Amino acid sequence: MAKKKKQKKPLLSPGFKLFLIILLIPISITVYYSSFIVWQQLKDLTIFKEVSTALNEEDIQKEFDVEIPEEYIPIYIAAGELYDVPWTLLAAHHRVETRFSTTSTLISPVGAEGHMQFMPCTFVGWKHPTCDGLGQGQIPEEDKTNPAIIKKFGGYGVDGDGDGKADPFDIEDAIYSAANYLSKAGASDGKLRKAVFNYNHSDVYVDMVISYYEQYESVSSELEKIVLNTTF
Repeated sequence: MAKKKKQKKPLLSPGFKLFLIILLIPISITVYYSSFIVWQQLKDLTIFKEVSTALNEEDIQKEFDVEIPEEYIPIYIAAGELYDVPWTLLAAHHRVETRFSTTSTLISPVGAEGHMQFMPCTFVGWKHPTCDGLGQGQIPEEDKTNPAIIKKFGGYGVDGDGDGKADPFDIEDAIYSAANYLSKAGASDGKLRKAVFNYNHSDVYVDMVISYYEQYESVSSELEKIVLNTTF
């Protein structure tokens, strides 16, 4: 007759198991909560913000042929708000004119100057006695950046950064001046194509600028959130 196998006693009794479960629940909650707090603090660190912003911005701009430099966007926005011009239109002009200031020179073959390529007579004013033809003029260098001279001759140059000069080779002054010009040319009334055509009398130019404007406008709110959150 076969002997009955002796049943092994469980290592842990049901009562002890229950005790462990009750003991581990608050520990698990504490560990989870602590991990969550630590992660939130890490996310607030500058390095994490920079990495996250870079990844988000890269994803948003991946369809662009040239990414909009992050440092220029707050300037576009500020100038656009002041002159009631879409900041994305300013970005589009900057892209077309000097590829976001990365061209080998900021002086064109016909004499347009600076980041946004103003002819000297347009920047200082066509009422200047030396202005005619294409608008190169014979304007003294010190007069080209003098806000009082620009006001006197009805130019579009603006001292965007408040340093007492309106300089087409200064990025803020150039963008604010472009916003001033486009606004007066009709952009502030929603006549974007008319304003762009006034900037450069070429239908091909207008089509290029508007094409980039529409690309940038499609993601403008996302770019604003990312850039302005990291700026302030």
